[in-house]
Amino acid sequence: MTVLGEPSLRIAFDVTRTRAVLRAQEGRQSDLAQLAARFPGGGPRGPLSAEIELEAFLVGIGELGTWPSPEDVEWDDELAQLVGGVLDDADAAQRQLDGDDDESHQTITHEEIAGLLGAEWAAPLTDFQQRDIARLLSLRHGANFSVPGAGKTRVGLAVFAAMRERGEAFRLLVVSPKSAYESWEFENSVCFKEPLRFGVMGSSPDATAEIMVINYERLDRSLAALASWLRATPSMVILDEAHRMKLGTRGIYGSACMALGPLSRRRLILTGTPAPNGARDLENLLSFVWPGHGRRVVTGAVAGGDLAYASQVLRPLFTRTTKSELGLPPFDPKIRYVDMPSLHQEIYDALVGRYTARAEAARDDFDALGKAMLRLLMAATSPALLAEGTSRYEPLTYQVPPLDVPQGDSLYTLMRDLPSYELSPKYQEALSIVAANAEQGRKTLVWTTFVRSLSTMERMFAGYQPAVVHGGTPDRAEEIRRFREDPDCSVLLSNPATLGEGISLHHVCHDAVYVDRDFMAGRFLQSLDRIHRLGLAPGTETNVTVLASRGTVDEVVALRLEEKLEFMGRILDDPSVQQLADLQEEAPVAGGMDMADVRALLRHVDAVAAR
Repeated sequence: MTVLGEPSLRIAFDVTRTRAVLRAQEGRQSDLAQLAARFPGGGPRGPLSAEIELEAFLVGIGELGTWPSPEDVEWDDELAQLVGGVLDDADAAQRQLDGDDDESHQTITHEEIAGLLGAEWAAPLTDFQQRDIARLLSLRHGANFSVPGAGKTRVGLAVFAAMRERGEAFRLLVVSPKSAYESWEFENSVCFKEPLRFGVMGSSPDATAEIMVINYERLDRSLAALASWLRATPSMVILDEAHRMKLGTRGIYGSACMALGPLSRRRLILTGTPAPNGARDLENLLSFVWPGHGRRVVTGAVAGGDLAYASQVLRPLFTRTTKSELGLPPFDPKIRYVDMPSLHQEIYDALVGRYTARAEAARDDFDALGKAMLRLLMAATSPALLAEGTSRYEPLTYQVPPLDVPQGDSLYTLMRDLPSYELSPKYQEALSIVAANAEQGRKTLVWTTFVRSLSTMERMFAGYQPAVVHGGTPDRAEEIRRFREDPDCSVLLSNPATLGEGISLHHVCHDAVYVDRDFMAGRFLQSLDRIHRLGLAPGTETNVTVLASRGTVDEVVALRLEEKLEFMGRILDDPSVQQLADLQEEAPVAGGMDMADVRALLRHVDAVAAR
């Protein structure tokens, strides 16, 4: 029964402060059930209580207007303050989009920025950094989508310095990959006359830290402690390499970020690749910046399919310094299509379900391998990568000159022994490029997705003393040092998942080869930036070559990456990204090599290795 004088509905945080809890008065069970059902994912926790994810609650806040007795709803003070702030943020963001906000027309001069950052700020700022800082300070929250090398870390610290000077935030939580910790600590040491107290998240937050960093992997396990840390003192949250939470609430990283974001006074995201897979990624990123509002803005902007219009609509919400603005010389990536040898082709066809008479006899074996995307990517380089070796990453051993293909063996057996009969055209092409570059004293960065492919090329390229870096490399720093400093080390072999972020090679290497690529456009862009970033000497020629096997999954990957890069370039109004979507085709340099040429090249490699 209803009790007079009692609130009909109480709304508060749950204990983790990542959900809203609705508690109804006795007799309001039906009303509560109907209200909870209006929120995505909302559901009863008991007869008189319901829980709703905070993001979903903020998105659907208007549904509270359907409660039969809105005049006697009681709010928890902290949640009420948060909701009021989010609604104010949404209004401010909408005014920015509509061009009605006076702040959107203000110009902050360089001299004004110095005053806003306070007397403790010590670091110099480029014109582009000052422009980005001015833009971000005109927003309550914001996004910096500048390219790597533009100084996003320093811009983020400058925004925090301005918040400290205003008395609006005194703590900064930085969520970033581990590889970026050193950059944040270094920038803290040079940006302030007296470095702020800097800490790395341990088993619990450092109560004395003014800047604390944590990686995305630990975030979910530390939610409750971090929520308390953010609430204790007015705070700011920065997501570095924010594309890591692009799945939003559908992913572990995104869910944790979305839960913590509203507990901060200011939110800022940093990434050079904000929409690697399309509009959904951008929706999730801006949902962190403006909970309950960012998703609707992006959805509305791109709904008509006019990306030029969408870019114009979204431009007030982010800042971006492009490579052309930084004065980086442009480059034109090339794609070289290679034809598979006959046995390679027959095995690949069997993997995708096109069986020759010989393949039919081993159909069960090929069906067991399946048609998973990664297996097809492997097979497009060499189907032999799919066969089990004596160890997980055993390199393929090529026979030069090749043996004749025995007619009596099954196709599955021939796949296992394929390196004895045919040389992978991709490895042959990559070796030719590395050899030509080495002759000119140029180092080459060779990318491949698969560790077994790395170990195979490590053996093939032994004469060029390759450095190798992958997830299992015991001393990555030593391998990278050797590539940078040892003139006899002409090639670095790695995979984008390991080395795609957090390393700069542009002072020593200007040539990259992709033996294969996957569907992750953001990872491709990040890996390109290892050799093409701010600090490149004027007049430097950068060469990027993508290898693809004709008629295989490589062509599907190329098409999808083209579409993704075209979208991102248009939504960011950045022609340099759009240019990367249009790879120019060129003829393979190894195409004219016969087996005698290959044998001579490998003999040369072996001779160099034996010196």
